[in-house]
Amino acid sequence: MTALGCNVNSCTHNKDNCCCLSSIKVEGSSACKCDETCCGSFYEADSETAKNASESPKITLNIACDASNCVYNDNQKCNADHIDISGICASEACETVCATFKCK
Repeated sequence: MTALGCNVNSCTHNKDNCCCLSSIKVEGSSACKCDETCCGSFYEADSETAKNASESPKITLNIACDASNCVYNDNQKCNADHIDISGICASEACETVCATFKCK
């Protein structure tokens, strides 16, 4: 399991810069740099969607990863000790990034 820091405050799954899901998916199958990746589990919290107030943030979670060019990708799973998902003002998944992505 990987430790995850997430500053995507607009995501319904974000609480205290952590994710309340037990697993997420990083997308970007042909990515060569971090801004070509995104959090496929992003879901915007809006006026009709309540933030995940009843869920507890997870310190570590499973991370599926499509970014096959990343040094941390091991058979579609992230093997980094810690990753950061960024996208402070994101309103959709493509505005998020895996800031830990490192090209092979």
